[in-house]
Amino acid sequence: MVQQGIVLGHIISKNGIEVDKAKVELIVKFPPPTNVKGIRQFLGHAGYYRRFIKDFSKISKPLCELLVKDAKFVWDEKC
Repeated sequence: MVQQGIVLGHIISKNGIEVDKAKVELIVKFPPPTNVKGIRQFLGHAGYYRRFIKDFSKISKPLCELLVKDAKFVWDEKC
């Protein structure tokens, strides 16, 4: 019997469901967004793993604030 396997980017084992480290590395290496479209793309990729990230909404708040209509796009240290 198989003890562990990867299904849709998740590692399934007797310990439960975990995130595949290779997928996390891809998100970490994602280039910083330069426009609103880039932020939407990043949040789409990262949002898929929100159940594994504690306080995801608090962490992503500075990025979501850049998506507000007529907001000036300023990439600062909070982001």
